[in-house]
Amino acid sequence: MELLLARQSILIKCSLNASILMGNYEFYYAGGLLCRLAKTQPQPGMQPEQLYAFLQPLLDTYQPKNEQESYLVKLLREYKVSGEYDAQMEQLFEMGLKEKYLWMVQPPQE
Repeated sequence: MELLLARQSILIKCSLNASILMGNYEFYYAGGLLCRLAKTQPQPGMQPEQLYAFLQPLLDTYQPKNEQESYLVKLLREYKVSGEYDAQMEQLFEMGLKEKYLWMVQPPQE
């Protein structure tokens, strides 16, 4: 899977307030992004069910600062996690944690 596609998908969905999470690849990027926004340091390598459980308290307590953040919370709250997991999901989670260009679908070339 091309990792940037999952990133772009989440950013577009949050900007348009449309659609749902379409699998654990998007779930992991979105989860990392929420942890970044909430300034939370999760343990690395969480399996899908562990990450889902870790995010639940954040979903209840995080105060979104704009419409994109509100929709991110909605996407994560409504997602039905599956047991599917691979190394790319961990990479997507890290991408979300380290996102420098919030809500920019096409970040500048570095």
